[in-house]
Amino acid sequence: MFHLQHIELLHWDYCQRVSLPLDAAIVTIAGPNGSGKTTLLDALRTLLGLECSGGRSYKTYARHANANSAWLRAVVDNTPRNRQNASRPFATSLLYADHVTLACRIERNGGDWQRRYLLADGDVSVEELLERGDRDVLGLETWRKRLAAAGLTPAIARVLSLEQGQTDRLCEYNPRELLRLVFDVFGDQEVLDRYEQARGHQQNVAREVEVADRELAHAKNQLAELQLRVNNHQRYQLKLRERERLATEVVPVLRWAEQRRSIAERLRELHRQKLHFGAEARRRSALRGELLSLFEAQQAAEQRLDSLKAERSEAQQAQAQAREAERPVEALVKREAELNALAAVEGDPGQLVGRLKELSQRQSALREDWTRAQDALRSDEKALAELSGQRLPPPPPEVTRFRRTLEDAGIAHHLVADVVEVNDEAWRAAAEGLLRAARWVVVLGRAGDESQAMALAERERYRHYLVPAADAQSVHSGSVPAASMLAVLRVSAPLPGWLTQQLAKVKRVSGTEEGQRLGGEWITPQAYQRDGRGGRSVFVEPSQHQFGAGAVQGRRAAIEARLARAQQVLTGIAQAQHENDRHLADAQRAAQGHQAAEELAQRQGEFAQARSTLPTLQQARAQAGARWTALDQQHTAAVGDKGRAEAAYAQAQHTLGRSETDAERHERDVHQRQSELRASAAQSQRQRRQFPASWVTPAKLSGLIDAYDSAKQAELRQEAVQRELEQPHWETDATVEDRHLRMQHSVNEQAQQLSDRSASNEMARIAAHNARDRYIDVLRATVRRYRKNIQELGELAGVIVNAEPPHLDNDDTVLAQAGLAVKFSFDGKGEIGLNDGEASGGQQVLKSLILLVGLLKDDDTPGGFVFIDEPFAHLDVRNIQLVGHFLRSTRAQYLLTTPITHNVEVFEPADITLITSKKPRGARWAPPIAVLQRRGVPELVTS
Repeated sequence: MFHLQHIELLHWDYCQRVSLPLDAAIVTIAGPNGSGKTTLLDALRTLLGLECSGGRSYKTYARHANANSAWLRAVVDNTPRNRQNASRPFATSLLYADHVTLACRIERNGGDWQRRYLLADGDVSVEELLERGDRDVLGLETWRKRLAAAGLTPAIARVLSLEQGQTDRLCEYNPRELLRLVFDVFGDQEVLDRYEQARGHQQNVAREVEVADRELAHAKNQLAELQLRVNNHQRYQLKLRERERLATEVVPVLRWAEQRRSIAERLRELHRQKLHFGAEARRRSALRGELLSLFEAQQAAEQRLDSLKAERSEAQQAQAQAREAERPVEALVKREAELNALAAVEGDPGQLVGRLKELSQRQSALREDWTRAQDALRSDEKALAELSGQRLPPPPPEVTRFRRTLEDAGIAHHLVADVVEVNDEAWRAAAEGLLRAARWVVVLGRAGDESQAMALAERERYRHYLVPAADAQSVHSGSVPAASMLAVLRVSAPLPGWLTQQLAKVKRVSGTEEGQRLGGEWITPQAYQRDGRGGRSVFVEPSQHQFGAGAVQGRRAAIEARLARAQQVLTGIAQAQHENDRHLADAQRAAQGHQAAEELAQRQGEFAQARSTLPTLQQARAQAGARWTALDQQHTAAVGDKGRAEAAYAQAQHTLGRSETDAERHERDVHQRQSELRASAAQSQRQRRQFPASWVTPAKLSGLIDAYDSAKQAELRQEAVQRELEQPHWETDATVEDRHLRMQHSVNEQAQQLSDRSASNEMARIAAHNARDRYIDVLRATVRRYRKNIQELGELAGVIVNAEPPHLDNDDTVLAQAGLAVKFSFDGKGEIGLNDGEASGGQQVLKSLILLVGLLKDDDTPGGFVFIDEPFAHLDVRNIQLVGHFLRSTRAQYLLTTPITHNVEVFEPADITLITSKKPRGARWAPPIAVLQRRGVPELVTS
């Protein structure tokens, strides 16, 4: 390493221009505090490319001079380092003179300061350097590299950068830091470079492998995402093809196949209808023959009825004549009996009075009976008159009143009784019984009227149900069970849903035995019903029937029968009144003195003749009545026979007419269907020719039916596919497959590159391992060398120094944790470590100086210099002498600082002493630095 010979300061801090000699082994810089001692060392640090101490900066020093530029120039030796090695420190910079000039130019650059470095062969002044301009100017990093090549390694630079008062800093290093510092100073640079290069290369390759692996993983993730997008796109294409196939092949072919099956089914149905039509034609032929027989039977029944009618009339006239002949004789017999009864009581006034009272009471009772019978007769006549011209029986007054209220409110409605007609009279009794409770149920026509209608029903206290339009349902014949009660009803408007369900659930049975056999809910024609609660009769009198025109006829017949009975009752009452009035008159005459015995005596012969003639006349009347009764019964039977014959004839005639009408309609329908089927078959054939032959093979059709079941299901699938295609998650970009192929190719290439880099990494690892072996060898040699240096320096200082060799192994972790533990023994008091707190101040300084100078001591490349701020601070005279003696005994160059002190021992080791002074107040420049040089100063030993 080179030594300092001379330094020049121009416009540095408060120094205008100073030139100082440094060509001595020990240079002491002395002066009071604040006089510029550290300023001079910071000038050397700045010149050497180091940082200033105490957080100061070269910019601060340059700014204090208040000039546009500042210069730092030093002359150093460049002689060969030893006799065996003729290389000079700056040979790598192509400088071969014995002296080399180091210069630092600090200039103002805008509002900031900037430093540049110059390196010149020989002793070159500032003015000569200015003439060269910027041709040879170096930057800070390049400057540090040039000085490092001359021996100022980064480790030495770290030592030179020690702060003021921190001379003992080295002894505070831990063993790892000290080992690293030693190796940085003494290590074989070529070996270190090769190891660092191999390790750096291996680390770079490892990082490249890691980066490549991450890139490959990222690329694989991208490839996976692209694969997902490709799969999505492929599914999208499949959906598109499925939609196209459904639209162009599946749905049309299935529709055609279903149409074809429908045509075949319609053809079979038409054939069945033709067979049925033939059977119906044969039945009509038989019915025509039967109709003729029924017509003849009807004529015969009419002739017999006419004959019986004439005989019955004759018998009735004979009966009347016999009755007329019998009536006066019977009256005489009765008169005789009445006179006898009166004669029995006329002698007794009490009995006569009782007789009068009894007859008077009976007269009053008969009058009341007459009044009641006459009122019933008038009521029936009124009911009969009300039924005249009516299509339906009238409802009760409260129902009529509520309907009028709804009509006034504008609420559309109908009653159940208004819309139900019984089709089969045989089941009228059952229908009337089942529907009796629901006759006056009101069904609303509009859903919005429910609230208003119920308010009116509440006000009118209407006792029957009011059903909203939403709860009503229409009755369609196609959905009605054939055996239910609903099947015999014709419904012209919606009924309550619960009523429809009830009627559809009740089965019609011929009798209770059949009902018990079938089970469930049923009803007989005689209106005996069984439901979940049990069985009961729901029979309703014909006079109470309500549903349809048949109910009107039934009511009229019932009323007419009641009228006939009422007439008979009135006739009987009239006769009883006539007889009672006659008896009363007789009793009243007897009470007035009339004698019944006298009348009996006077008319004895007349009464005897009547008694003898009456039996004969009664017998004749009875015979005439019996004959009339027999003829009347025969007439009634003949009327029934005639009615049945007429009904059978009319039914047969109606059946034949209906059959002929159906036949005509069927024939027209058959012709129309045949035309439609021919057109449909032709259209099917044309459509069949539009399909490829492979689409309509039996196997293909069977497969389509198995897959889709029907054209409707295929259409639903088509709609579902269309909805799926309308979703936004599909990948529609067709270029994604090409990108996927390119990405796959890229991933394969990256995988191959990663494999190659992994192989390179393994080779680099092997190279690093080999370099580390060499590095460990050099490290062991360096430790031995440094251990020898500090032991020799310890002998010079009278200190026993022992360094424990570190544990070294071919492993970066072991090497990173390795350390150099150094022990010191002062005055035989036992060993102390680097920084264990057991050493005194002087011992700390000696320990650090031994460690420091041991770094500079090199038998192959002697030299070097060290900056030490105040090494004698806080030391007594003896320790100062020890330190001074130690410094003189080494072969390094020292630049020491010390304050002005009364202890002159601090100057004893120095060959040159530089004395600084404080800048006077108000002066621009500091006083010149005084130089004291010991006589006969020996030259620095450089070889």
